[in-house]
Amino acid sequence: MFSLVLALLCFHGVVVTCLNNEGYALLSFKNSIYEDPEGSLSNWNSSHDNPCSWNGIACKEQRVVSISIPNNKLRGFLPSALGSLFDLRHLNLRNNKLFGAFPVELLEVEGLQSLVLYGNSLSESLPNQIGKLKYLQTLDLSENFFNGSLPSSIVQCKRLRTLDLSQNNFTGSLPNGFGTGLVSLENLDLSFNKFNGSIPWDFGNLSSLQGTVDLSHNLFTGLIPGSLGDLPEKVYIDLTYNNLSGPIPQKGALMNRGPTAFFGNPGLCGPPLKNPCSLDTTGATSPSSHPLLQDNNSTGNLADKERGLRQGERTK
Repeated sequence: MFSLVLALLCFHGVVVTCLNNEGYALLSFKNSIYEDPEGSLSNWNSSHDNPCSWNGIACKEQRVVSISIPNNKLRGFLPSALGSLFDLRHLNLRNNKLFGAFPVELLEVEGLQSLVLYGNSLSESLPNQIGKLKYLQTLDLSENFFNGSLPSSIVQCKRLRTLDLSQNNFTGSLPNGFGTGLVSLENLDLSFNKFNGSIPWDFGNLSSLQGTVDLSHNLFTGLIPGSLGDLPEKVYIDLTYNNLSGPIPQKGALMNRGPTAFFGNPGLCGPPLKNPCSLDTTGATSPSSHPLLQDNNSTGNLADKERGLRQGERTK
């Protein structure tokens, strides 16, 4: 139907050029924007034969491979028509005023390598089809209002290097195979959500992690798996403000950390905290050695934390 409408629009002898399908898909995005105070989309119009000269658009061999319009106060929603940009590799719409649901059609663009939408007001759940993005390396959905569980298919994005879901309303346990599936992860931030259940026993397989691994301000429960100590020793693991309990494993990346990495977990004990472990807790079995004993359905009773603002400016 879309091709038929396009053909009818171009069926005039006086017409010299006609915008291609990708151009009309991008015009659908322009039409979904209610406010464009910076005039970011002002040169997006149907008088061109392709959109490659439009602001924020990059092409390769006359095919759209990148859309980058950050920090422009665009107010509107993401239309399903973006899913017809089959050669799209990079989508960067960070720090705008986009709202509504994430269009599942966009996940048909299986060659996507980076999807950066942080700092908007997108909501509802993330579609389970996210696992179709086999080439995805960067997924940054932070500072939105996404909710629901993290789709289990996320573990199929095996090339993922950056995963930032911080400051949303995600709930539920992390998917099975999180540590064994996402072994390419270098940057991970899940802070300020409502994730619950146990920290996955296979977390220690994420051997490419760097910098700070931020699991803070969630509802994680149970023991700290000893496998976290298998992460690179330079990694800083922030477990603050959850509902974790039991002894802190004295192993690898968990050793020689100050107490600030564990604050807000009244059930934790042992070094570096001043709360000594009782005989019952010191004899507790680590879930890293007995993964099947984990209670992934357990929920914390920690009160919902007020979403905090990041300190300092984004460097992205």
